[in-house]
Amino acid sequence: MQISKVLSTLIGLLFIVIIFSCKPHSYKTHSTYTELTDAKHFDTLAWNSVSKGINISAASIDIRYNKNSVPEEGMKESLSGTAWQGERVNTQFVIWTTENLKQVHCITSDLMDDSGNTISAENIKPFFERYVMTDVFGKGCGNRLAANIDSSMVADVLDPIPYIDIEEKTTRPVWVTIDVPRNTVAGNYFGKIIIEAKNQKETVIQLQLKVQDKTLPKPSEWDYHLDLWQNPFAVARYHNVKLWSDNHFELLRPLMEMLANAGQKCITSSIMHRPWGGQTFDHFESLIKWKKNIDATWSYDFSDFDNWINFAMDCGITEQINCYTMIPWGNKFIYFDESIGGDTTITTVPGTLEYEEIWTPFLQQFVEHLKTKGWYEKTTIALDERKVEDMQKMIAFVHSVAPELKITLAGGYHPEVNDEFYDLCVASKYNFPLEEIRARSKKGFHTTFYTCCIEEYPNNFTFSPPAEGVYQGWYAASKGFTGFLRWAYNSWVENPLTDSRFRSWPAGDTYFVYPDAKSSIRFERLREGIQDYTKIKILKTELQAINTEEANSKLQQLDNFLATFNINDLKDIPAEQFVNEGKALLEKLSD
Repeated sequence: MQISKVLSTLIGLLFIVIIFSCKPHSYKTHSTYTELTDAKHFDTLAWNSVSKGINISAASIDIRYNKNSVPEEGMKESLSGTAWQGERVNTQFVIWTTENLKQVHCITSDLMDDSGNTISAENIKPFFERYVMTDVFGKGCGNRLAANIDSSMVADVLDPIPYIDIEEKTTRPVWVTIDVPRNTVAGNYFGKIIIEAKNQKETVIQLQLKVQDKTLPKPSEWDYHLDLWQNPFAVARYHNVKLWSDNHFELLRPLMEMLANAGQKCITSSIMHRPWGGQTFDHFESLIKWKKNIDATWSYDFSDFDNWINFAMDCGITEQINCYTMIPWGNKFIYFDESIGGDTTITTVPGTLEYEEIWTPFLQQFVEHLKTKGWYEKTTIALDERKVEDMQKMIAFVHSVAPELKITLAGGYHPEVNDEFYDLCVASKYNFPLEEIRARSKKGFHTTFYTCCIEEYPNNFTFSPPAEGVYQGWYAASKGFTGFLRWAYNSWVENPLTDSRFRSWPAGDTYFVYPDAKSSIRFERLREGIQDYTKIKILKTELQAINTEEANSKLQQLDNFLATFNINDLKDIPAEQFVNEGKALLEKLSD
């Protein structure tokens, strides 16, 4: 009798499980914020001719698709790409609809070749692209009011949410990254992405990937000297958490790990208050607490500095610590004065007695601290766009107090002081002699280039053509630069997820990535260019080592193509033309 009851109970439970497993899932949309509205680009006539349901098509990653426009893609059913083992491939498709779609969801399959080798679906990640307000270049640098400059919505945020609702008569692009494992067998792989929505027939887009028998090293092993400046203070403000609390570091970690996974080499460290004045929405505070004691001696608390450096290194950024700065914008220095029980601000410049009285004890104690931590060889005093006269005086002073301490600069091309900089980054407008770059490289020095609000192209604004980020990697390879710098990885504006405009510069100038470690089209394309740079370097090394007639011919083809890169050409020729021609050549040379 008891056995019959138990069996009856088990059968009943099994029936319930079967019933519930057959029911459609009741998913909630995971949209975490609402985009701003944009009335531009709306064409009623075009939308009237669109079929009902889910419309999808493979799309070009060189195009930012307007939210209110019907894509001109037609209905392309297959995404395709070529990759080395260890490479990340970017691709994109678009969804558009005349009716409200609920709970749109993308399901990826494994990729498989004819021999049964696979690339797991875990390596294929779809991201719903979100729209953010942008503007136009205008005059570049200088104060701007949103009301006085043309603005529109643009796709840029890559949101990893699993589900999204798509409004009627709108387009929603989907960005797809494929991370090819390094142990992948070379060959042609096939798979698919299934797009589902509530009460809709599922649609499918095919995936094709050619994996070549070449291996890309891990990002930590890339030679490209990437230096995107981090702003931990913006993270604390945006998320309303206490600075340097456990919550703060928890929010910082995915941002920093994402940066490390792009090959970042430098840790941005502010050793004084507001090294760049108040140019960002969240100013940089000093990681080191300066105190002038009653007896006129100085003491320094390095605990925040130590925690930040240890944390950044734990996230994978380990090569260089750039300390800003000994010549701040405005030449203002803030410290705690024990005699008055509060902060004191003074203005002083290199070459003065007051300047040396402030910095001598700091450098002495800082150097000893760095040596104790094992960081001395990694640390630099970093300068940003300073006057030559001031730099010369500061350099001479640093050499007199800490002769082995490295110095770096992001600024102009100054032959009279260039050799003083271990890491020298010049604006893209400067024509840095290749022989000088090679001479610096032989000494173990870095020579890179940067862009900011001055350069209309190639750049990384939210309105910039996506291929310009890739072009920057190719440009570095063509001119012999060892990497790239940009002043802002995450100096967020007030509401970065919805409005990328800022009071002083073209939209997006102050940040690449978004809160909650959401990547962007701009950041992924920049990373793609770094991969191409690395592939170029590997191929050159291999071809030079082979040194046959065929190898030398291939090497000449590559060199001839790189010689065509001239930034001024971007005024008339889109970056994607150079980039796509270059990628086709890399694919050919890699077979």
